[in-house]
Amino acid sequence: MRGCIVLTLSLMRHAKSDWGDLEQNDYDRALAPRGIKAAALMGKAITRLGLKPSLVLCSGAVRTRATLALMLPELGIPPPQIRHDDQLYLALPATMLDVLVKSGKGFGTVMILAHNPGIHALALALTGSGDKLAIAGLAAKFPTAALAVLRFKCQDWRDARAGTGELTHFMSPRGLE
Repeated sequence: MRGCIVLTLSLMRHAKSDWGDLEQNDYDRALAPRGIKAAALMGKAITRLGLKPSLVLCSGAVRTRATLALMLPELGIPPPQIRHDDQLYLALPATMLDVLVKSGKGFGTVMILAHNPGIHALALALTGSGDKLAIAGLAAKFPTAALAVLRFKCQDWRDARAGTGELTHFMSPRGLE
């Protein structure tokens, strides 16, 4: 493909949330102690693997913001751009792609930090090839604080369509401990 560049998309689910107060509004749910530990652990793994994004698109929910805040110190230098977007709260895959296309122009490495089931569905839809073990893990489930990394051989995020991504990594905190 002439003039081809590689775009990298990291899809991350927020860390484990606290369900201690069943009357609390879902949007305002904080992280559980296990989630606090997992977020930092995933930040270290992202840095170790050289997967630091240049743009983070983060749901506005408390648990996604907290996940990101705990990961940032582990990344060393923070991403040049961080955008909180309420459209990503419990979003469908099509909405996440729309946010990516509108916000990702000029950024070659983007992370979307959001919620299930949308983040899992998006990862499954975009994956067309990749590491067989990673694909099997992704197909099974997308646990809290899990990360799927896809690479696309395309010029623009508009060209990131179903089945065009190569899954290069799929990991969760449990697999890192």
